Amino acid sequence: MARPAPYIRVPPAPVLLLHGLWMGRPAMGFLARQLRQAGFEPHLHGYRTVRGDPETILIDLQQRWQNLGPGPVHAVGHSLGGLTLLAALRRCPDLPPGRVLCLGSPLAGSAIARRLSDSRWMGWAVGKAAPRLLAAAKLPADREVGMIAGTRAVGMGQYFAALPRPHDGTVAVAETQVPGLADHRQVHASHTGLVFSAEVAQLAVGFLQQGRFPAS
Repeated sequence: MARPAPYIRVPPAPVLLLHGLWMGRPAMGFLARQLRQAGFEPHLHGYRTVRGDPETILIDLQQRWQNLGPGPVHAVGHSLGGLTLLAALRRCPDLPPGRVLCLGSPLAGSAIARRLSDSRWMGWAVGKAAPRLLAAAKLPADREVGMIAGTRAVGMGQYFAALPRPHDGTVAVAETQVPGLADHRQVHASHTGLVFSAEVAQLAVGFLQQGRFPAS
């Protein structure tokens, strides 16, 4: 009688989590807990969003990403965090394979960031992150990139620039849409609320598992 094949434990897939502008690693804590419960291994990555040197930020991120390999290594970024993930992939396309999920990231450029950066008195609010927030992002052709956009128009950002509806108080849904996205979903959450939403967490789990969002 043949012996049964030995049980091979597959380690959980790492997920790199990047926070957004004027936030820190704790902001991604709720999503990290939900991902861990779903069988992933979340890793919170912090960086100086406004005063940090953009090149140094990318080098540190790429090293962390490589160290989690060989893969798959998924990544989730909120707002500026999503733009930073995509910038790292452009700079170093041979990072470990995996899916990328953006939460409210202005992939087409941020009208509010442009207004702030042009202001004599408010330019400090975006600081060295301004170029990344203003430029249209280019998506990698060799991996799936998803987007979850908020539609709850709550937040101070909308008072700095007129945003077309729907928007999340900081980023318009239209600013989250660029060619090449594997999937795009809208949820009733504010810009900050995206990282504290159980619905977003559920959608994130589905996308990281399948490369598409679960059916509504």
